[in-house]
Amino acid sequence: MTRRTASAAALVAAAALILAGCGDSDSGGSGGSGSGLSVSSAYMPQPVSDSMAAGFLVIANDGGTGDRLSSVTSDVAGEVTIHTTVGQSMEQVKDLDIPAHGKLVLASGGDHLMFEKLKRKPKEGDTVSLELRFATSDPIKVEMPVKSATYQPSTATKSSSQPSSTLSTTLSLSTTLSTTSHH
Repeated sequence: MTRRTASAAALVAAAALILAGCGDSDSGGSGGSGSGLSVSSAYMPQPVSDSMAAGFLVIANDGGTGDRLSSVTSDVAGEVTIHTTVGQSMEQVKDLDIPAHGKLVLASGGDHLMFEKLKRKPKEGDTVSLELRFATSDPIKVEMPVKSATYQPSTATKSSSQPSSTLSTTLSLSTTLSTTSHH
């Protein structure tokens, strides 16, 4: 096996572990005065990469007006980007809708957060602090627990409206990792 092939295989394995599951932890936060937004099921699988990790959570909107998740910052990453999965590819987006009286589910195989340029590699049992910013609501601070790299949340919290396409997301992420690691 060539060094490049071994590196690609390692990236695919890392991506599979990064994107395993969707959250069921009760950790989270709630929005500012009267925002109607709350966060639950937040977690990060322990990253296998020294530079990148994924994050999952659910933002519930009990209010009568929709909002948008517009940016995320974290103590552990130089940059946190918002991603969606369309068909077979993962794409970075500027923001995501949170419907009135609905939920935005960030889960494996679908929308998710990518923690890039890690300042330190979080370990299982650690907590990662992040701040979610919205188009109209006050920011929400979240304490995201780091779970094992193979953590599988209970099926009760999985969104039935989002098909599980972990393999395709993993392949897209491995392509992204492979492309960005050569620059």
